[in-house]
Amino acid sequence: MTSDRFYHDGSRALQDRFESRRIADRLEQLKRTAFTEDDKTFIESAIYFFLSTADHEGQPDCSFKGGPAGFVQVTGPSELAFPDYDGNGMFRSLGNIEVNPNVALLFIALHGAPRRLRVNGIARIDRDGPLLGSTVGAQMIVRVEARAIFPNCPRYIPSLELAQPSPYIPVAGHDPVEPAWKGFDVFKDDVHPRQPTFKG
Repeated sequence: MTSDRFYHDGSRALQDRFESRRIADRLEQLKRTAFTEDDKTFIESAIYFFLSTADHEGQPDCSFKGGPAGFVQVTGPSELAFPDYDGNGMFRSLGNIEVNPNVALLFIALHGAPRRLRVNGIARIDRDGPLLGSTVGAQMIVRVEARAIFPNCPRYIPSLELAQPSPYIPVAGHDPVEPAWKGFDVFKDDVHPRQPTFKG
């Protein structure tokens, strides 16, 4: 999102067809570029979010990012940061950020009161900042400067209960649990080594 324009011609054409331009304009007024205290509380309590990126040709990709509560931090008035943990080595999301920094993040509460918050912005990869050295399990940090922060209608969000956290979430003082797929015959000879990370 390199422009401050919230709606483009495609959005406007459909708004006009469905007579929703007035409500769309009203919703646009809720857009902001700085996080509120309520935004910060919601984001920093999240144990997952969805990350949308695109490559240099605009080909999209969507990724699930998970971790312990607090793994996403609001680090400035308009900035948030989250760790990149050991994964499958494809680097689709971070590779896209390297060539196209425009990103969109979607935070959803699936238990308790339903809620969605969207953050569109510009991302950069931090490979040696102080946050990297204090985040358990992080091999890189992604920082996002928000260009648009806005709520989203939660009406279709189901109510789910969290059974248990992922056993792969990095924990201070513990060696990481390796996923079973790394030992599968089809992959085991090609698995990349883990990068050194802060263990707490």
